[in-house]
Amino acid sequence: MQIVTTHKNTDFDALASLVAAKLLYPDVRPVIPKNVNPNVRAFLSIHKDMFSMETADEIDFDAVDRLLVVDVNRWERLENMKPLMKRDDLDIFLWDHHSVKGNILAQWQCQEETGANVTLMIRQLKDERKLLTPIQATLLLAGIYEDTGNLTFPSTTAEDASAVAWLLERKADLSIISSFLRPAYGEKQKQILFEMVKSADRRRINGYSVSLNRMELNGHVEGLAVVVRMYREILNVDAAFGIFYSSDRKRCIVIGRSNADGLNIGSIMKSLGGGGHPGAGSALLKAVNPETVESMIEELLRGNQQASVQISDIMSFPVSTIAANAPMKEAMNLLQSKGCTGMPVVDGDTIVGIISRRDFRKVRKRSQEEAPVKAFMSTSVMTIEPGKSPLQAARLMVKHDIGRLPVVEDGRLIGIVTRSDAMMYFYDLLPD
Repeated sequence: MQIVTTHKNTDFDALASLVAAKLLYPDVRPVIPKNVNPNVRAFLSIHKDMFSMETADEIDFDAVDRLLVVDVNRWERLENMKPLMKRDDLDIFLWDHHSVKGNILAQWQCQEETGANVTLMIRQLKDERKLLTPIQATLLLAGIYEDTGNLTFPSTTAEDASAVAWLLERKADLSIISSFLRPAYGEKQKQILFEMVKSADRRRINGYSVSLNRMELNGHVEGLAVVVRMYREILNVDAAFGIFYSSDRKRCIVIGRSNADGLNIGSIMKSLGGGGHPGAGSALLKAVNPETVESMIEELLRGNQQASVQISDIMSFPVSTIAANAPMKEAMNLLQSKGCTGMPVVDGDTIVGIISRRDFRKVRKRSQEEAPVKAFMSTSVMTIEPGKSPLQAARLMVKHDIGRLPVVEDGRLIGIVTRSDAMMYFYDLLPD
């Protein structure tokens, strides 16, 4: 028996990926978690006769010899799949669009960064010239639109847009999509948002404006992701986290939203046992103190998520430097031999300035070539920490019209990032 499953709190991209898997592997049996998003539940309640889905309770796991996993790469985010975790004789196929590697070890996998997971599967559907019904095309389009914010999220790729065009050619219905992608927001959600805004705090963490809000909730409340998104927009912060816990503190749901480059919400949530994307993610924790969860998020923000590209990933090192008392002639020769346009000036282990080719315009007499570098250097030194993002470096360089930033950690010079380094990152020219 072959089965395909996806993550708990199933969204439209996950549901669409289940349907796409059925198209690509006709013998597979789609297994949907019982815990699905409200708008997905509403869609299935109307269209359930068109999509054959089973739950884990209906599966004889001893008969399963192949497992397909879509839109997730961690065992703990699957529902009731523990009987298959330690099976050595199980073939596992993985389709996933998250950049962070998980703990599901697959014999075959397609794992690439795209705005939506189903985009990867549509590539295969195109290659195999599979036929889609209008409702299948509509569901697959809903998966892309939800995960890319109608192609507006920064994680959107050209292939997502191409997949949308292909689905529209196959009669995907935009009116149905707009109806089911409308987020649930009612009186309960409005009251929670009101209370969160009343108790809101803003703090500066690692250069980002962030708000973390703890709230006790009684019973199940849907649409919390919408609340956190609106909360972030109202506060106008780079990132917002809602920490919602039960009165007995046995259950804690964490939801994060961000629109800042360099802040990977999905990576933070992975550290908490959940998952997500750079701009959005969630985690479910059991038997934890919400105050502890808040502290954990703060520590993750301060320490930077290792999955995010940081200055330490793109900087150059070791750094060529010159002593403040060295003659200008030596600095000129060093710049020419190194092929760089500028370098830090140091006094011992301390940066005291920057010398660049433009500073040599001040050298008008031959005798000045023997003058110390400190007489001509720029003493206004802008530095950056290794954990900051390439976007923050680019903003500093543009704001202050400088071509390089020394990278300093605990007062020590550990690298340098140049305008070229930043451009190499932004235009995706980093070596594999």
